[in-house]
Formats: sequence, C-alpha cells, structure tokens
Amino acid sequence: MALDDIDLDYVRLGETGLSVSELAFGTWRFGRETADGTLEIGEDRAHDLLDAYEAAGGRFVDTADVYGGGDSEEWIGDWLSQRDREEYVLASKIYWPTREDDPNGRGLGRKHIRRNIDLMLDRLGTEYLDVLYIHRWDEETPARELMRTLTGLVDDGKVNYLGASTFEPNAWRVAQANELAEREGLEPFTVSQPRYNLVDREVEGDYLDMCDHYGLGVCPWSPLGQGVLTGKYTRDDRDTDASAGRSDDWKESYLTEENFDVVDEVRAVADEVGATPAQVSLAWLMHHENVASPLVGARTVDQLEENLAAAAVDLSESQFERLAESKGGPYDDI
Repeated sequence: MALDDIDLDYVRLGETGLSVSELAFGTWRFGRETADGTLEIGEDRAHDLLDAYEAAGGRFVDTADVYGGGDSEEWIGDWLSQRDREEYVLASKIYWPTREDDPNGRGLGRKHIRRNIDLMLDRLGTEYLDVLYIHRWDEETPARELMRTLTGLVDDGKVNYLGASTFEPNAWRVAQANELAEREGLEPFTVSQPRYNLVDREVEGDYLDMCDHYGLGVCPWSPLGQGVLTGKYTRDDRDTDASAGRSDDWKESYLTEENFDVVDEVRAVADEVGATPAQVSLAWLMHHENVASPLVGARTVDQLEENLAAAAVDLSESQFERLAESKGGPYDDI
C-alpha cells in the first residue's frame, strides 16, 4: 500500500478534548548515534520521514529533549516552520540529564523543568507543547512540587496536557499524583506512555486499569517489541549473527520460546488478513480498547510506510483474542 492510499483517522486522546492521529510518529532515532558512532537518522532523512508521515495524514509527532542531544526537537522545529503549527500535535518529554556535572540539570525538580521547557520550545519553534511527558519518575522530587510545577506550565500556556512515560509499571505513582492534583486543584496526568506490545505485557492488570480509572489516553512505545514482532528473528537466530549487536540480556529477554510462540500466532493471523507481522502487531494495539495511539518509528520511508499501513488492517474479535492469548499476562498464574 502506497502512502497516498493511507489516510490515518483521528482518535480522542483519553478523556481530554484533544484529537490525535491513530498512530503517533516517534522520533527517538533522530540524531541518535549507535555504540560505534554511526548516525542512525540524520536531518535530511528525518525530514523525509516526517514528510511521509504527513502524507499519510499523520499529525501527532512525539520527541524528547534528549533525543539526539536536542537535534530531534531542532529538526522537527525546522520542518514545522514551513507548516501551520496548529494542524499538528506535538509531544515531548523531560527528565534525563541535559547539563553535565549539574545536580539541578536533571530529574523533575522545579529548576530543571522551568529551564528546560523554554529550551524545548525554542528548539521546536513553538510557543507551547500539546503534551509534556515526564520521561521517568524522579524519586528525589516530591509529588507536590512536581505537580505544582507542571500545573504552572499549563497555567502559563506553555503546555496543554500532562503525561507520564514509563519503562516499568508504576500505577501507584500516577494515582498518587492524580489524587493529589484532585485534592489541591492541580492539573492531573491525562496521558500515559508505557511500553506495551504483544510480548511486553507488564502493564496489563493494575496499570491499564489505573489508566482506565483516571481516563488516561494510552500511547504505547515499542509496539513491535524491539523488532521481535516484525518476524525478522527466528528461533535459529538465538545462536547466530542475526542478532549481532544485541546484548545477552536482550537476547535472554526477547528471543525466548514463549515470545516465538507469539510470533507464530502473529504470522498465522498475518497470512489470514494479507498483512505483514508488523502490521498485525500494530493493528492489535490499535484495536485494543485501552489504547489511544501507539507510537511507530522507522529508519526508512519504506519501513514507515509498512507500519502506517497497519491502519488498514481489520482484525476480527476472534483474531484479536487469539493474539492476546498467545502470551499470558503477568497476573495469569496468581
């Protein structure tokens, strides 16, 4: 399917008043250097990818202050300067260190957030972010300070909605913050960005239940399980060069018999609906009642085109359930 044939729909972001593209475009590879110093995506290709996403009707772009050391935001801003900013939904994240040897140049303290939000907006060439995520939780910053600081950004018109991105499920943190916000008249988190896909199921249970309770829009990252759900790895690759460059921990976590059972089911459904494994894996998330807009990324326009075409894949209820049951959730044995 060509990009001209793809027309992404809009969906509501949780219980906010914001409509976003049904697939968001994640830009974490923009300006990223691999361990050997190779630049994954330079500025020209970054703009080509943004062009392709736009051509498919995409308007929801996700980045972070540390992606490419700020280059990701800079390149998005340059690209956006030739367009009507109001037609796009921009999300970025804050937490990781941005100033070496400065204890206040990291985390979620008021000083770091207030300084960095202006730098982020300047790089993006915009007066506001549609969504600001905390990139991780800061154990050293009190929840009250965090929520008051973030509320100030909303009051100042620099941010419209607040989100929480996470690597490990931490439902109680979001609940604590939102209950505090409710009590004290502060802005709550209304968006969540957890890792979630057919092989990474740790958010099932209390985390997704928490998102549903508070009406948070869920925008999962790593929807293809770090490449496993594309079908490019096989059981034979556990001991071959096909997974070269991956750590032993990654191989032990992802190249498992349990995950390959999932891939087998993904392949079977892909054959049934005439799609690729990647498209079926993305379509499963898009059909998920708890998910608003999964993040897709790509190194090339061809990869992006394949991923975006997932929007045209229609799964039956039976196919959705087969995929869901191909790997048990974290609480199945309790």
